[in-house]
Amino acid sequence: MADMSYDDLVENFEYLDDWEERYRYVIELGKALPPLDEARKTDETKVDGCVSRVWIDSRAVSEASGSGDAETRIEFDGDSDAHIVRGLIAILHTMLSGKTAREIADKDVASELQRLDLAAHLSPQRSNGLGAMVERIKGVAATHAG
Repeated sequence: MADMSYDDLVENFEYLDDWEERYRYVIELGKALPPLDEARKTDETKVDGCVSRVWIDSRAVSEASGSGDAETRIEFDGDSDAHIVRGLIAILHTMLSGKTAREIADKDVASELQRLDLAAHLSPQRSNGLGAMVERIKGVAATHAG
C-alpha cells in the first residue's frame, strides 16, 4: 500500500463495478494498514466525532529542501476498531501522509474524496467521522505550515 498513489487508488475504485465491491476494497485497504501500537492509542490521539473508536497519531518531520529552508512533512498512522473506518484511514494515509504541511493545509480533501464518490455511500455518522479525521490531520498540518 505504501507505494500506491492516491491516483492509483482512485483508478482501482473505478475498476470496481458496484458499491459492494468498493466496500470490500475499502475494508481490504484497512486490513493492509499496519495496526497502531497500543501505547499510541491515547486520549491525545483519539479522534472525537467518530462513532467507532479512532486514533490518528501525527508527527511533523522537518527536512532541508533544496533552497536550504526546512520543509515540514506530516506523517501519520491511524487505527480504528471498525473495518470500514480502518479503510478510510488507509485512504487518507495514501492521500496525505508524507506530504508537506503546506500541501495538506491547502488540499481540498473533500473534493479529492469526491473522486471516490464516498459521501453518497457512507452513513451520516461515517461521513461525520471521516470529516473529523480530516480536520485532525489538517489541524496538525496548519500548525506546522507557518
